[in-house]
Amino acid sequence: MGSLHGGILCDIADAAMGMAYASTLEEDETFTTLELKINFLKPVWNAKLTAVGTVLRRGKTIGLTQCDVTDEAGQLVAHATCTQMTLRGERALGR
Repeated sequence: MGSLHGGILCDIADAAMGMAYASTLEEDETFTTLELKINFLKPVWNAKLTAVGTVLRRGKTIGLTQCDVTDEAGQLVAHATCTQMTLRGERALGR
């Protein structure tokens, strides 16, 4: 249809939120995504995109992040939220 597929926007947002959450982890911790939601706010045909992920809450086990994806004009293209679960010990092995 000529516009950027929403899955690409979701992947960009997921990566930004994952990096934001990973920056809060201890050396023996890792995480997994429990839920991800994204709102697409305008179509993208050809644009330089910026994704900024932030941690809204980092609990002992559950965390919440968000991401705004904007175009080069600073207009909001998509907004995403994600719930993550911190893994420790045997649950973190091999991840």
